Formats: sequence, structure tokens, C-alpha cells
Amino acid sequence: MLDIKIDQATLEDCDIIADFNIQLALETESKQLDPELVRTGVLESLGDERGCQYFVARYQNTVVGQIMFTREWSDWRNGEFWWFQSVYVSPDYRRQGVFQRLSQHVQSLAESNPDVVGLRLYVELENERAQSTYQQLGFDFPGYQVMEKMLDR
Repeated sequence: MLDIKIDQATLEDCDIIADFNIQLALETESKQLDPELVRTGVLESLGDERGCQYFVARYQNTVVGQIMFTREWSDWRNGEFWWFQSVYVSPDYRRQGVFQRLSQHVQSLAESNPDVVGLRLYVELENERAQSTYQQLGFDFPGYQVMEKMLDR
């Protein structure tokens, strides 16, 4: 397993995070994102102005992976769910424990926060490899499907 260090992302990590997000959208959804729009979104996220936090995995001072979590309040459970978002590991570092370290770091933070009742994430229906990875880390399918309605903007 690689000697990975997990850090809270800083403004200096903005460009690599934005680049990873663009690659993520292309790989998972074949979507071309607007680089400037993504960079602006990452900047707002890094300032925690949107109720989320980014963490990066560093190997020999190079960012090789990332994870962001967002907060969702559950009145049914009187607590927060933290949603894993923008999960990405550079192709050269996949299947080497990078995501496991990132997810364990966020889970540890969640477990130390009494307001957090659970962790959630999205996974593409066809992405069986990712589903297998998430299941190995203790995630299950809760029986919900996600629906969305995009606004014209």
C-alpha cells in the first residue's frame, strides 16, 4: 500500500481538484464541463461557503486523489448525512488503497461528530467495480433511487 497522506484541501489545490472533477465527469458520464465554472465551484467549496469540505490524498507531495463531502440534514433521524462527492483517484494510483484512505479519513471525522448519523454516496448503476469497492467499505443500497430535475441555467 502506498504511503498516502490525507490533508484538508487548500486554495493551492484548486487547480488539480478542478482538473480531477473535469476528468471525473468525462470518465463517468461522458460530460464535458466548463473549466472556469468548475474552478469557481471548487473555490467556493474550498472556502466552506457551501457546507462542504474537500480532502486530498498526497503521495510524495503530489495530489493523487480527492474526496468532498456535503451535508444533508435528516429530520427523520435528527442528524446529518455526509454525502461523498467528487471522488476521484488519478488513474496511475487506482486499486492501491487511495480511495480507502480518503473514505476512512472522512468516516473517522463523521464518527467523531455526534451530529452525523451516516454516510452516503452516488454510484453509477453500470459501475460494478465502484459498487464492489464501496460494498467492501461497508456501504449498502438503501432501496432508494435518485431522481433529479435540472433547471435551465
